[in-house]
Amino acid sequence: MSRVRAGARIAVLAVLAALAASLVSACGGDGAVPAAVAVGSPVPAYRATTLDGDSVSLAALEGKVVLLNVWATWCHPCRDEVPFLQDVHERYAARGLELVGVSVDASGEEPAIRDFARRYGMTYPIWRDPGERVSTTFLVIGVPASFVVGRDGTLLWRKTGPVSESDTAFVRILEAALAATPPASGD
Repeated sequence: MSRVRAGARIAVLAVLAALAASLVSACGGDGAVPAAVAVGSPVPAYRATTLDGDSVSLAALEGKVVLLNVWATWCHPCRDEVPFLQDVHERYAARGLELVGVSVDASGEEPAIRDFARRYGMTYPIWRDPGERVSTTFLVIGVPASFVVGRDGTLLWRKTGPVSESDTAFVRILEAALAATPPASGD
């Protein structure tokens, strides 16, 4: 093996080791790596806050179909997908869709987030997660990232990258989830 190829392999291994170390660090440093968030599995517990500082959680949305969209004001693909997401919100909210935009902008950016939401006409709820717990909880590797959660809390679909009307799998899964019978209330 040539010295160049050997050097390249060592560099790749060093990068992989650094990524593994950062994952362990992001998981609290105790070596516990989060389980894969697989389609067909229950979504993990997740909590955040609203722009007004109120505590919110995915568990509180059980019984609704949830489209969880992770984004940031500095993300250009996020800006590109907002008009489509707003259209999805307006079209499906009455059928039980709860679209939630999770901003991973840094602490103290609430005014910028409010301005962004106003400029882009976002009327769906915005949750704040400056610590990016959503990234470690859902194994998000970049923004935007989107997740469709069924009424029973099962992950039905996930995507890294912008969502658009050309995502036929997304539209098909969303329609099927909304057509599913809501769970009976525990009276």
